[in-house]
Amino acid sequence: SSDTSLINQRLALWSKIDFYLYFMIVMSLYMLIVCANLLLIVVICMNRSLHEPMYLFLCSLFVNELFGSTGLFPFLLVQILSDIHTVSPSLCFLQIFSVNVYANVELFTLGVMSYDRYLAICYPLQYNTRMTSNKVAVLIASVWLFCVLHIVVMMSLSVILQLCGNTIQKVYCDNYSIVKLACFDTTVNNIYGLGYMFTVLFGLIILILYSYMRILKVCYSGSKQTRQKAVSTCTPHLASLINFSFGCFFEIVQSRFDMSSVPMMLRIFLSLYFLTCQPIFNPLMYGLQMTKIRSLCKSLIYGKRM
Repeated sequence: SSDTSLINQRLALWSKIDFYLYFMIVMSLYMLIVCANLLLIVVICMNRSLHEPMYLFLCSLFVNELFGSTGLFPFLLVQILSDIHTVSPSLCFLQIFSVNVYANVELFTLGVMSYDRYLAICYPLQYNTRMTSNKVAVLIASVWLFCVLHIVVMMSLSVILQLCGNTIQKVYCDNYSIVKLACFDTTVNNIYGLGYMFTVLFGLIILILYSYMRILKVCYSGSKQTRQKAVSTCTPHLASLINFSFGCFFEIVQSRFDMSSVPMMLRIFLSLYFLTCQPIFNPLMYGLQMTKIRSLCKSLIYGKRM
């Protein structure tokens, strides 16, 4: 019996060590996301030469990634250290709001950025008149306002649902998991979700595809200099778009299909992919790819005059 007690104590100790290890990994990821995105936000805001449409859209993107990460990581860190893995309804819906606003603003901002790249490459002489600072401000404000209103409507349909269960098979709250717990008919929720997907999201995807089809057409018929400009300006955006698309795909698979046969750690990774990899990937991609941002970041870090 003493041997059994000793084994149990050792297992408990190793379990605590694992939790502390997970805590340190998650905390390191969060600090990396905060530092990287905050650095680029400061660089863009402080330097007037970066007050151009492309960089202002990037600034909105980085602010959104800080917002989405803050909606996930503090809650996740508390859950890792806590012995009781529960969450109050109000906190759960607050997390649903922040995560869904992040996902929608990210996608819409990437869509607006594809339109911006289309104007810059296909209409270079008219770009400054078509994409003015006022238009940039209106586009950014419209993206945030529209996404917040959409999430408020979506959540108002979910809050009134009477739930028959209280267990969510994910490491964070999401709206679809709440709807699946409902006792009564959720037809209105499903119709609203499908209507939004088939009208707004598909329209946005068509805009992105159209923009890049026109960009490819100009590249094939244009000069070598035009092709080089298109590649240098579109590569980070395309990489970010593809990375986010993978994250959304993993999230849909995780939510809609039975994943009980998949190892738990892989399920956690897939569910957190678009909330962790995208906020890390974007600052690194744009910071390393764009010479202007890279040089200004070095100036800020080493204390040189910007």
